[in-house]
Amino acid sequence: MSQKLQVLNHLKKATLTPLVALRNYGTFRLAAIIFNLRDEGYIIETNTTNVGTKKKPKYVANYKLITAEQNNKQNDI
Repeated sequence: MSQKLQVLNHLKKATLTPLVALRNYGTFRLAAIIFNLRDEGYIIETNTTNVGTKKKPKYVANYKLITAEQNNKQNDI
């Protein structure tokens, strides 16, 4: 199974960070995979989380797949 398919299957169940993607799927280029999935029409939300301190912040991306049902709910609001 390709890394892109593994990432997509993971996103269908839960959010994904680069560290989890590296540990579970061996991918160093999660952002590139997310870019390709978005190019294929998937709606993926990116949130950043500070994993550092206030003095030395380090931000990590956290990706979430937006399903059609969630997208319809947001459009209804």
